Amino acid sequence: MFGYIKPQKSELLVRELEEYGGVYCALCRRLGRDYGPAARLVLNYDCTFYALVLFAVSENGNPRFHRGRCVVNPLKRCSFCAESGGELASASALTVILAYYKAKDNIADSGFWKGLFFRLTYPLFSFMHRRAARKFPALEEAAADAMQEQARVEQMENPDIDRCAEPTARMLARIFGQSCGKGEMPRVLHEMGYYLGRWTYLMDAADDVAKDIKRNAFNPFVIRFRLDRNSTQESLDRARDYANETLNGTLAKLGAAVNLLELGSFERTIRNVIFLGLPMMQKERLYKKENGNVRSV
Repeated sequence: MFGYIKPQKSELLVRELEEYGGVYCALCRRLGRDYGPAARLVLNYDCTFYALVLFAVSENGNPRFHRGRCVVNPLKRCSFCAESGGELASASALTVILAYYKAKDNIADSGFWKGLFFRLTYPLFSFMHRRAARKFPALEEAAADAMQEQARVEQMENPDIDRCAEPTARMLARIFGQSCGKGEMPRVLHEMGYYLGRWTYLMDAADDVAKDIKRNAFNPFVIRFRLDRNSTQESLDRARDYANETLNGTLAKLGAAVNLLELGSFERTIRNVIFLGLPMMQKERLYKKENGNVRSV
């Protein structure tokens, strides 16, 4: 994941914001407990959202919260979400597994100096990854398969955008689909994960167009619109607008899946992420350089 799956905090109630922070802080604490203090450095909003969904679809559905000291800043008191069925353990393992594959990808795609940090920290990522993979082999298998397929797609000549987004979409479909075993819920969660993964990949690719042109890195939008350092602003705008339309279509299908879910006490927060947070992130990243009002999606 890439750090795009965040709520629009200004639209959350005070209680909802505190509960969201309670899940985030509890995941931070669990990462340190399971994989060491350094693991907290890879804490992200994306896997916090995964933890939210796990809590929402669990049999309990209404987790307890308690106050405690922040593990990073002991002078600060935080709200912590109490784990009831392994939700935080699963989310912390996914955080570590995805961070490991992200580090591998950065090493492969970066020159010596730009990738130096990841080369130096790779043994630590590898150690944490092995532990997480042993505990949660299904998560590891989904991530490993996606990375292998992604590498294969990127070796193809002129792969289309849908094909490029498929590995990440299938990965999150598998991960979310195995979150709950009751009735139609797994099928709907599978659908939700698929379109969330597709949106995340496409959002990252669209956000990185300028950077990938500069470093001559793989990017499906760069390939489709044949962009290079000499491309005009009109060509760049055309690629951006196409990306925006493609992302909008994906968000529509993601929203349709979310509307079929019963999400317990976290329903408003999860819907905030999907229907407010993701569109706002999309507008900010795609049209961040424009003056005035951000274009509506």
